[in-house]
Amino acid sequence: MKFTKMQGLGNDYIYINCFEEHLERPEELSRKLSDRHFGVGADGLILIGPSKTADFKMEMYNADGSSGEMCGNGIRCVGRYVHDRGLTDQETITVETGAGIKTLRLHVEDGKAKKATVDMGEPILEPEKIPVLGGGERFIARSVEVGGREWTVTCVSMGNPHAVIFVPETEALNLAEIGPLFEFHPLFPNRINTEFVKVLDGETLQMRVWERGSGETMACGTGACATLVAAVLNGFCKRSGTVRLLGGTLQITWDEGDNHVYMTGPAEFVFDGSIAD
Repeated sequence: MKFTKMQGLGNDYIYINCFEEHLERPEELSRKLSDRHFGVGADGLILIGPSKTADFKMEMYNADGSSGEMCGNGIRCVGRYVHDRGLTDQETITVETGAGIKTLRLHVEDGKAKKATVDMGEPILEPEKIPVLGGGERFIARSVEVGGREWTVTCVSMGNPHAVIFVPETEALNLAEIGPLFEFHPLFPNRINTEFVKVLDGETLQMRVWERGSGETMACGTGACATLVAAVLNGFCKRSGTVRLLGGTLQITWDEGDNHVYMTGPAEFVFDGSIAD
């Protein structure tokens, strides 16, 4: 079976072209191949295939085999894959995901789709839809006890759930210890992705992320979108800004007109390979 390794800001996935390949147990394959010592090594597995409602369909599995609704860095790489491999000649495409259909505008240079702008849709702020327990119309700047400490948490869904926490510094945080405590906290019925964010100025945010099912990753596209939305809701940031992650930067805009969040960032090939059946 052939595969392609790609990454967006170091958030790396194994991509399978399901126009050509057939998988019966993608959850098991994701666990096996994502292992960085005994497999290919990745944050998870993404399948690219046909869709009845969009140009393409994307299925995403985390490194632990659990399925994810959406991956912002992953979908940009899907856009580059289908363009550069000749599956489309269009520079604007639609992709079916577990969080609905997303529209991508590809930034083509020298025949390659090196960047993409993704319409991530409207942020979901109702607690029961995120989901997060606690009721109310929104979950903004609420105190939550995790690991014997009180944290101020804002919850946003960008098709998958995020808890955003603003902190004075991000570098010294022990995410390997703190991250799982949030991920499996009973407040979050479907587990949670957690962003720890330092506000650098009104247009720049610095972020580290603990992704459910994968642990700390170099970047998270949906997390960057949720972070900017949370920063706006808390009065820390303008509606358009730069989010700095361990793997690089993303440009995020929460459009006041259509209420959609737009994400722009790179998509890079790493290598092609094949594995035994």
